[in-house]
Amino acid sequence: MDLAERSVRDFVDTVASDAPAPGGGSVAALEASIGAALTGMVACLTQGRKKYAKFAENAATVQAHAEDLQKRLLSLMDEDSEAFNRVSAAFSLPKDTDEEKAARSSAIQDGLKGCTRTPMEMMRLCEEAISLASDFLEKGFNQSSASDLGVAFLSLKSAMQGAWLNVLINLSSIKDPDFVRENRGIGEAILQRSLPLAEEGYAKVLAIVQPQQM
Repeated sequence: MDLAERSVRDFVDTVASDAPAPGGGSVAALEASIGAALTGMVACLTQGRKKYAKFAENAATVQAHAEDLQKRLLSLMDEDSEAFNRVSAAFSLPKDTDEEKAARSSAIQDGLKGCTRTPMEMMRLCEEAISLASDFLEKGFNQSSASDLGVAFLSLKSAMQGAWLNVLINLSSIKDPDFVRENRGIGEAILQRSLPLAEEGYAKVLAIVQPQQM
């Protein structure tokens, strides 16, 4: 599908159409990738500035890490849509005989698990990106780009919550209780660790950019 290769306008128009994919999962992956990209941008702008020379080495490390996350998250755009398409194909399988019904049901369940694994990976990468941005914020950066780092926190937080919605909607149709229990537990733990960190990062950025009250 190569969603990442499309123009912004083409991608947005496709999302706005009656095509079921790309949908919320692919959009969340893009949003997460943009959040990582913004973190990398701020890291890039922190280097080569005399005022921020003492932060340059860490900023270079952050930039490389953010670029890797950006690429990995971008690849999940297609993976999410492809996983959805596999489930749709499974629902179209014949169901005239008991054997066909069993095969169809098994294919649907396998497809739903695939549709769960992709946003779960998205959540893991979002957690990694939020942690990276938070650590970067604490160690020092070019504060002229503080608002960009703030948008990174917002994008990553929103993307993580969007990925979680995609996890939940698939888990609701999966009949394997162990799979459901395991993934729900992992997802909830990621949310508990990462959402407060993203909110704290945004609040710290807000304190930097907000004019002091007279």
